[in-house]
Amino acid sequence: MASWTDVLDRLDSKFTVGDDCWEWTAGRDKNGYGQFRSDDGVTTKAHRLLWELLVGSIPEGLELDHLCRNPSCVNPAHLEPVTHAENVARGQAGAHHARKTHCPRGHEYSETNTYVRPDRLNRRECIICRSDAARRYHNKEG
Repeated sequence: MASWTDVLDRLDSKFTVGDDCWEWTAGRDKNGYGQFRSDDGVTTKAHRLLWELLVGSIPEGLELDHLCRNPSCVNPAHLEPVTHAENVARGQAGAHHARKTHCPRGHEYSETNTYVRPDRLNRRECIICRSDAARRYHNKEG
């Protein structure tokens, strides 16, 4: 097992420190996240590795959110430990769904026609569609 100093020495040539983001210049995955392969062949996300080396362990149950929205950035100042639900809500997928004004069946997401699920993702549901589904379910039982 290599020492932290050895790992830091190897990492030094794999990213550039700019005025803002620290851009990972070595291998990346299909989503643009930097990847680091240790001497024992284990691949780790570069931003996670830099966080753990420079800041400390990532709290259990949390993941690192790129506040800069640049997946190849490994600057710990641009990372924040958050829940998966928070990370998704902040990301492009969450923003895409938040911009929707109507449900898939065309009903408006208004204050009176929107139910926010109390699950970890706080997803919105159309009350009209929920009522229709409940009515169909209860009619099947009878």
